Amino acid sequence: MTTISEKGGGSYQGIKLLLCENPLPPLEEAISAARAELPHSNYYTEPHSAPLRRLIGEQIGVSERLIHINAGSELILRQLFDRFGRQVHLLTPTYVLFPEIAPKYTKTRLQPEHDFTFDLSQLVIPDGTTMAVIVNPNNPNGGVFDMEPLPALLRRHPQTLFLVDEAFIGVAGESVARMVPKHSNLLVTRTLSKAHSLAGFRVGYAVLPEAIADDLNNRNDAYPLARPSQAAAIATLQHEDKILQRAAALREWTSGLGEDMKRLGVRVFPTETYFFLADFAPHDASELASRLRQHNIFIKPLDDASLGSGFMRVTTALPEDNRRFIKVLRELL
Repeated sequence: MTTISEKGGGSYQGIKLLLCENPLPPLEEAISAARAELPHSNYYTEPHSAPLRRLIGEQIGVSERLIHINAGSELILRQLFDRFGRQVHLLTPTYVLFPEIAPKYTKTRLQPEHDFTFDLSQLVIPDGTTMAVIVNPNNPNGGVFDMEPLPALLRRHPQTLFLVDEAFIGVAGESVARMVPKHSNLLVTRTLSKAHSLAGFRVGYAVLPEAIADDLNNRNDAYPLARPSQAAAIATLQHEDKILQRAAALREWTSGLGEDMKRLGVRVFPTETYFFLADFAPHDASELASRLRQHNIFIKPLDDASLGSGFMRVTTALPEDNRRFIKVLRELL
């Protein structure tokens, strides 16, 4: 599986710039809430994480019936691809999971000469496409799409499901989750792993048309989250003001890291998130990543032959770790 390079978790001890993990720990409120549930872990949660679904529905402005919760958004994405992904259309480069789990796919290429931007009003959906996927903000480059053309796309292609993956919407971008009740072919997936710093708690959710949400909920584990995970998620979502403040700090650190890399002669592409694409050409990204690993600095080569061997995705670390990375990088380039 190609996505094994995306994994690692606690086995990586050092400066981690590769997994799009938030370098900030969970909110103290989330840690306290999770800790408080530990003595009660002999009991199940409410079926289908009802309190969390209710809170998410209230915050987005949709019925809780449209909310599906599972242990991480990757599991939800796999569920949706299994059901609807017979013929997928992707905007590439994209989240590395999607080409892996799509049985068949076509693609629209985002071009580096345009900084990986794209006007969705120009998106051509091939005949027979069962699901088109838009990642907003996009991974791996961190840019956002103007979502204004989406309703017209939904009307123009009523037989195609449009999956909008909003994994990083807590950092930047315009959410379309409120539009789901008005469009039977719009699916939105989200995670609390990124802006909300809960990757290890494994909390993902989707906002789906009623029939699809009912199907997934009825066929799912009735208790998809552990008690500490559900408690941490609720506590975090109740403090979105703090999440927004942290997102601003992450973007500031990312901007500073990008400027430091530019001064070393690295081409850095625009981003609105806490990660970005960089072209280290004429250096080979895989070789450079291997040399950085010897310094306990972990980073991800893009491994996209169409773009060239110099491309890497870089995720910000804490400022002191970013400085260490730049110091080592200066020695290697």
